[in-house]
Amino acid sequence: MNGETGAARTPRKRPAFEPAVRLLRPTGYDPDMKRPASIVAGTGLVLLSAVAGVLVLLGVGLTWNDLVASADADFEGFEPTPEGRAAGLAAVVVAAAVGVIADLILALFVFLGRNWARVIVMLFAVFSISGYFVAWWAQGQEITLGGAFVSVAVDILLLLALSSRSAAAYARRLEHPAS
Repeated sequence: MNGETGAARTPRKRPAFEPAVRLLRPTGYDPDMKRPASIVAGTGLVLLSAVAGVLVLLGVGLTWNDLVASADADFEGFEPTPEGRAAGLAAVVVAAAVGVIADLILALFVFLGRNWARVIVMLFAVFSISGYFVAWWAQGQEITLGGAFVSVAVDILLLLALSSRSAAAYARRLEHPAS
């Protein structure tokens, strides 16, 4: 043991609560900082979200006529023309495609270590989780494995990865400390 005690080898733990002033302190200018695993994991989760968006888009596209037919049954007198059905499908596809492309662009910028992209992705995850909570609380929507559970789980993992100290330090590594 060479005279070392067990306590000397134990790393010092951080306190459970830290003041905001300490957390907001610049991490230091380090353009050569190695990309942490939390950034790679966060990027992977954003890419997973984009893939899920593509799969949902394919599912909607393949079942569009059935979805419209069920809307016909729910609303009396609602009988869209074939042109209306096609226009509705086009609008859904365009909106979803914009969302998927935004996910891909944000994933790229998170991977490159842009703090604004990291913050935007975390905000969307918070809004998504909050939306599912409100739907559960107010409307009694069940969170099932086939439904919202996977999305909520991915959003929580995304928040955990991108809000870590290493992710924040990497995203802020190009900031110069105030002189």
